[in-house]
Amino acid sequence: MKRKKLLIMLIGFLLVVCLGISLAATAKYRDPETLTFSMVPAEAVEKEITLYKPVIQYLEKVTGKKIDFYMPTNRASVIEAMVNRWVDIAVFGPYSYVMAHELDPHIVVFATYAKRPGPLTKEGPGYQSVLITKKGSKFTTIESLKGAILALTDPASTSGNLVPRVIFGKEVLHGKPLEDYFGKVVYSGGHDLSTLAVRDGRVDAAFVASHRFDNVIYRGLVKKEDFNFLWFSPVIPGDPFCYLTDLTPELREKIKHTFLTLHEIPECKKFLDNVASSKFVEMKDSDYDIIRELKEAKEKMGL
Repeated sequence: MKRKKLLIMLIGFLLVVCLGISLAATAKYRDPETLTFSMVPAEAVEKEITLYKPVIQYLEKVTGKKIDFYMPTNRASVIEAMVNRWVDIAVFGPYSYVMAHELDPHIVVFATYAKRPGPLTKEGPGYQSVLITKKGSKFTTIESLKGAILALTDPASTSGNLVPRVIFGKEVLHGKPLEDYFGKVVYSGGHDLSTLAVRDGRVDAAFVASHRFDNVIYRGLVKKEDFNFLWFSPVIPGDPFCYLTDLTPELREKIKHTFLTLHEIPECKKFLDNVASSKFVEMKDSDYDIIRELKEAKEKMGL
């Protein structure tokens, strides 16, 4: 009888311990009623929000959650918002993603666009940094740009800052900083803004993302033949769509499923057309190791 009572007590103790472990495991995940979505501002944010409307509606349907939007002011504001759990899902640029992941390893990429071929963009989950000048100007070669005004996009931009400083600086300027070659270097705040600044003659040249330049063409604001293209970078992995891994595994799977099946939803076709993509493809953190290598090289150069 004593043995039986002892056995029952032991079983009860083990059940309590197991339940505690289970509750502790569950407690480390969040399952909020509302998810907040944001994006790094690469073009006019208000326009991008409109484009995302059918995507947000589909995301609400798949996850069963209300989706709010966090209005960013710059790339740093999106990073800060996600680190502080004001944002659960975000679209970063590759460089800003690497910076965000370093600050908080719970910020992890799950997908990116598979781009259609465009005026400048090659087909697939990647893009290039392109040095542009205005057709008809005197700036027809890299040599002619010595002492000119150059527009970059944002300090946390991959194609609009990191790649120009590291790859262009190494391959073309033989390790010299951009500021030593160009007369003035400014940040425009967006790839579309840089493109329009070149068009209007407010700057002499700019580094822009190939797919963002294509978007300005699709909006009818410029024509490809209005520009000279003086340099193309190697292919850069596409803009990472990220979530926080402290969301429940089930919720994360639903978020990923939403984007990977977007091309199957007729209402979302216009969104994919607007971003010149055929579908989303799954990505993993190691796909952005090339960006980490560039970041490390930039830091070693003291830039």
